[in-house]
Amino acid sequence: MTGQSLRIVRLANFVAPSSGGLRTALRELGKGFQAAGHEPVLVVPGERHTDRDTEQGRVITLPGPLLPGTGGYRVLTDKRRVAALLEELAPDRLEVSDRTTLRWTGRWARRARVPAVMVSHETADGVLRTWGLSENLSRRAADALNTRTAHVYSRVVCTTEFAEREFVRIGARNVVRAPLGVDLMERHPALRDPGLRTLHARDGEALLVMCSRLSVEKRPGTALDALEALVRRGRRAVLVVAGDGPLKLRLEQRAREHGLPVTFLGHVSDRDALGALQATADVALAPGPAETFGLAALEAMACGTPVVASASSALPEVIGSAGATAADRGEAFADAVELLLDRGEPERRDAARARAECFGWGTAVEAFLAAHDAEVLRPADARPTGARRIVPEGVA
Repeated sequence: MTGQSLRIVRLANFVAPSSGGLRTALRELGKGFQAAGHEPVLVVPGERHTDRDTEQGRVITLPGPLLPGTGGYRVLTDKRRVAALLEELAPDRLEVSDRTTLRWTGRWARRARVPAVMVSHETADGVLRTWGLSENLSRRAADALNTRTAHVYSRVVCTTEFAEREFVRIGARNVVRAPLGVDLMERHPALRDPGLRTLHARDGEALLVMCSRLSVEKRPGTALDALEALVRRGRRAVLVVAGDGPLKLRLEQRAREHGLPVTFLGHVSDRDALGALQATADVALAPGPAETFGLAALEAMACGTPVVASASSALPEVIGSAGATAADRGEAFADAVELLLDRGEPERRDAARARAECFGWGTAVEAFLAAHDAEVLRPADARPTGARRIVPEGVA
């Protein structure tokens, strides 16, 4: 560990204005690094070049092209410009949240003698399977990718044991565990809003919510499959979807054609409004099979709302017995929803909140700093000072 303040430069791709979990994690970890006495600098793609001080530290956007078919994701494709910026920033530590298009930065860090960390935000084989590759091909491709990743970075950070398995499988010895967290003050059961419930559900109807990017790897169609199964069984239920992505139009069309009671809100940028929705729902659905943590699900639980999660993901490890898990089929998700609804409401809500209280951002920040061999230099409630104006915004 070093007792000095460190400039921790963080690189991330696939961050859009409508991003969810990754955007939240970057923001909260940046805030925590800064509060702990370090200098976080986040570099992400954007429409144009910007450079601002924000609540999470300095945020730089470099022009990056839109990735077709992703619903707004941009990528940093100009390696020379990124490398030149890294040289200018002269980081003490490098943290990368993209092990595909940005993996080359591990070699840059080695040449510059900068300790570098790669954060595994999803399982490589899980994502490849959602895109249609067979289990055998997905595993072989993931093993090759992960071997190269583990070789060029000082450490690989995994947020759960589930995420760590694919690196253990290849014998990587530089893997460390660092969980993510939830803001337990911002997300709490008191956000429940009877008026909001009346807006979305009638008396006697179960209100389901899914907060997710609507893309292939998230498998949002499973939520509609579950709702259709519940309706077919005679269970009165409605679904509210908060999120945007390339599958949105297709899902909306399917809901109309099948007469499913689904409300699509699109991306909800107001975090208070999103928290109220999460707290007001009876059950949250998290169907993504490649999730290595599931921040939206954890936020729902902090609001007192239990979660039904894919048994193929890391979420069973996160939600514990406070939620339910299901195979990646609509009928199985419907079974799990009914299992939770059959529990007494106070019991299921109290259990969800209690489980979420095991995951605070303070613990996450300390674990990530430990992965960087960096100490907490000042109390969490200390505030950094600086000459530049602080912009209370998100990532970009």
